[in-house]
Amino acid sequence: MSTQTGEQVIDTCHTTVHTLGRQNKHEGRRLRFMQKDGRFPVVFQQTSGQWSTYLKDIFTTLVEIRWRAMILIFSLSYILSWLFFGLCYWLIAYVHGDIDNVDNNPCLENVRGFTGAFLFSMETQATIGYGFRGMTENCIGAIIVVTVQDVFSCLLDTVVIGIIVAKMACARKRAQTVGFSRCAVVNLRDGGLCLSWRLGDFRGNHILEGVARAQVVRYVKKPLGSIVMSNQHLDIQNQDIVLATPATIIHKLEPGSPLYSLGPDDLLEENFELVVSFTYTGDSTGVLHQTRTSYTAADIRWGQRFQDMLKMGKKHYKVNYALFNETTWVPVPLLSAEMYDRRRRPVEDGPLSPSVKRNGHAYHANLSTTQEVMQQTSL
Repeated sequence: MSTQTGEQVIDTCHTTVHTLGRQNKHEGRRLRFMQKDGRFPVVFQQTSGQWSTYLKDIFTTLVEIRWRAMILIFSLSYILSWLFFGLCYWLIAYVHGDIDNVDNNPCLENVRGFTGAFLFSMETQATIGYGFRGMTENCIGAIIVVTVQDVFSCLLDTVVIGIIVAKMACARKRAQTVGFSRCAVVNLRDGGLCLSWRLGDFRGNHILEGVARAQVVRYVKKPLGSIVMSNQHLDIQNQDIVLATPATIIHKLEPGSPLYSLGPDDLLEENFELVVSFTYTGDSTGVLHQTRTSYTAADIRWGQRFQDMLKMGKKHYKVNYALFNETTWVPVPLLSAEMYDRRRRPVEDGPLSPSVKRNGHAYHANLSTTQEVMQQTSL
């Protein structure tokens, strides 16, 4: 590689580090549209009467709540039902006189107070049946209450078990074992600037097939605190992915791309967020999952590429996930893709393009990329 190209690499590293420092400082004043773990920091302000939509679809509401709340509801549903039917049995025994008179023919054997009625209710609904307390034929009302409780217990078991199974099938933990790289990089591929990020599956039972998507979310703050948001789709070269080994998702910065006119310094002035997702079907459960994350301007590293992490052994392909988020510097012009394409055409007249000013310094971008650089950045 020539001496000029080596100087370009040094200047690029210095300028990019300085730019990233400014980005991180500016990033602290921005609110992310999506968190790195895929959650949205969105709070709904409900008006009166809108909670009925959650009650109408109570099954979905219970599936989406947290486990701690689900366990609480699970416990209360049984305890409250035992208390309710225990109160019914105690009232029947009290009206029939079983509590005060032990010599009459009782409706419920060995139920002489609320504690006994509660225990009988729990034994009936849980089908324990210790054989000490039992129902007699003396009171039709008690028989009706026992029948209602048996039917209710079957219905309650079906609903609670169905909710728990559906909640476990959601398997949000499975989505956490499919991850994106912490940063995105911009480098040269096939003679053009490309934005790329990594995707990997950290479990042994690999995903057979999935679809990767990406979009740019821009938000403009209006007076009185209102925000206008817009979404623009990004074209991905390898959208359908077989994730047996880590994959690099590539978006070429070409005409029509929302990021085509943005350079390394322009990222500081743009309020945008790159939202990426990977939708796939788990091969163990057959359930549809989605893993997602987002990249802000501070997460985009200009002039870097991901290190190689896949090697071929005698019997297996070896993947070193310790290098999943590691990047290395490569020579990349400090220009937007639009300006780079414009200045690439007259390069045939000379090896160097006119100087480009960035942060008060002048740099000469070598736009006639050497074969060595092309081999490095295409990996």
